[in-house]
Amino acid sequence: MQQLNSYADDRLIRGCIYCGGSPETRDHVPTKCLLEKPYPSNLPVVGCCDSCNQDFSKDEQYFVCLIESALCGSTDPKKIRRASVANIMQNSPTLRQRIENSKIDVNNQIAFVPEMERVCNVLLKLARGHAAFELSQLCRTEPDHFWCGPLSSLPQESQEVFHSAHFQQVFGEVGSRNMQRLLLTQITFKSDDGDKKNIEVLINDWIDVQDDQYRYIAIDEMGTLIIRIVIAEYFACEVAWRHNGDAEDEQLNSN
Repeated sequence: MQQLNSYADDRLIRGCIYCGGSPETRDHVPTKCLLEKPYPSNLPVVGCCDSCNQDFSKDEQYFVCLIESALCGSTDPKKIRRASVANIMQNSPTLRQRIENSKIDVNNQIAFVPEMERVCNVLLKLARGHAAFELSQLCRTEPDHFWCGPLSSLPQESQEVFHSAHFQQVFGEVGSRNMQRLLLTQITFKSDDGDKKNIEVLINDWIDVQDDQYRYIAIDEMGTLIIRIVIAEYFACEVAWRHNGDAEDEQLNSN
């Protein structure tokens, strides 16, 4: 990933980004268990306390094992495609059995019923980390909007909206990494009578942390913060915090 320094007001991000305590350590966003070795250089890191760092670890292990089990249709370590996850399954029989017990048959296909509290815990952690690192915004409150699930569960039209880059209307926090990533481009519109008009727009595009493993986009627009994440090109989430009640958002279920 491109290494960028934040030039936003450093008073905006103080303490552990999850609880506000003393930032005794740093947390990778995304967590490395979601990625493959060799890890990308310049992974985003945020300040957090030891307690939060430890509290998330078991849920993260559960989440990554659940995702891989769903992709492979099995909890058998020999069938898990990622070696690191296969090792977790091999060394944690209790975790493997817990996921195995959640297996169900849906239209002759294997599926797993997730423990949603644990899944949400991991995804909200990721979203809060991206909001802090990219947008220089703390989001410790409960989000105003939360959705997660397989990408295939979205209607095709909603998938297109979800995957698209964002046309930025106003700047977010000045000096934030997100502001530095914005691209200025020109779009040509053609009217019904054939007249052409060139308009310059700012593009906020997805950030590929690792091909086919993890990507995200962080949006700060008119008082609404939106984080979208795609994991293994299979599982996705969208989280939004509305800082201004009159703001217009881009949430999947806004239409």
